[in-house]
Amino acid sequence: MPSDAPLAGIRVLELGGSIAGPSAGRLLGDLGAEVFKVEPPDGDQLRTWGRLAPDGTSWWFKSHNRNKRLLTFDLRDEREAALVRRIALACDVVLENLRPGTLDARGLGAASLRAEKPELIYVSISGFGQDGPYASRPGFGNIAEAMGGLRHITGDPDGPPMRVGISLGDELAGLYAVIGTLAALLARGRDGRGDRVDVALTESCFSLLQGALPEFVHAGAVPRRAGNRYLRAAPSGVYPTRDGGWLAIGGNGQAIFARLAAAMGRPELAADPKFSTNQARVANSPELDERISGWTRTLDAADAFARLVAAEVPAGPVMSIADIAADAQFAARGAITAVEDDDGESVATYAPVPRLTEHPARLGRAGGRLGRDQQEVLLELGLASPA
Repeated sequence: MPSDAPLAGIRVLELGGSIAGPSAGRLLGDLGAEVFKVEPPDGDQLRTWGRLAPDGTSWWFKSHNRNKRLLTFDLRDEREAALVRRIALACDVVLENLRPGTLDARGLGAASLRAEKPELIYVSISGFGQDGPYASRPGFGNIAEAMGGLRHITGDPDGPPMRVGISLGDELAGLYAVIGTLAALLARGRDGRGDRVDVALTESCFSLLQGALPEFVHAGAVPRRAGNRYLRAAPSGVYPTRDGGWLAIGGNGQAIFARLAAAMGRPELAADPKFSTNQARVANSPELDERISGWTRTLDAADAFARLVAAEVPAGPVMSIADIAADAQFAARGAITAVEDDDGESVATYAPVPRLTEHPARLGRAGGRLGRDQQEVLLELGLASPA
């Protein structure tokens, strides 16, 4: 990674697997950190999730674990765990997403490592956090989305709680782990002390509930599932078009709603008492959504979208991954890029987010063969002798 990358010179040891921890490791790697990913002898289970590349490793694993140096150790073996401990003490950050207590028994827990190296930043992602009555329970993203409140408000009013189409809880926790790591690195630069970063998947989900907490505490309100309706502002939903498409429309501002009404050929709606304020629009949103749907159903998606863009109404088609891959804005921004795997094959991946102008993120290799970089890393750290 180039020396001008934001986290150049920072070493991260990643322990764990699947989604949340490796997601955080990927983002730190994008920003220039040198990430050592430790897998068990049979590999991270993500290697078998989803569609597989010709070499038998999932495309997801290759993309998700880009910019990492791959090591393989059996942490149940005392000698191998002791070697991983030496790697950890050569790093700035240890990032793990195992059940609390698992690494303590291997000599790789936060207290033990930080006692020997106080400047170490130790980042833990778990289902429920490092303390509390649920701390020792196993936890996954879908459990966190349920217990963190997201599933309770997702779905149709008369239907079951629903998941988003991705492992949202895991990705959220990964983002919070990166935020905590960056904050700890900044603080360490001031006072020389490391830190303990504790990220719970449940709390990561809970933190996204927006107005639900203060409205419950102060007004006793409990949000309910409302399908595609947004219960705090209107209109804000997805609407069907004549050709079978769907358009997302956000007309939930006074001036914007007036422009939407005009684009629909119904400018009088902006002055109708049922729709003239946000509170009124929310109260009458079923009727308002039906009026908007009645208009969009008369038009093909491209035509309706063009009219809304011309009227400066926030709108966009509901896009599949195939639509995104063909979209001009994503192409212009280079949002879809590629990294090479061990065989020199191109692996599609997402461009790094966020973008920095003066210290841009850069991509290295895709995730690859189990233990690919082990000997090289051990030699560099002085933990092995040349063959």
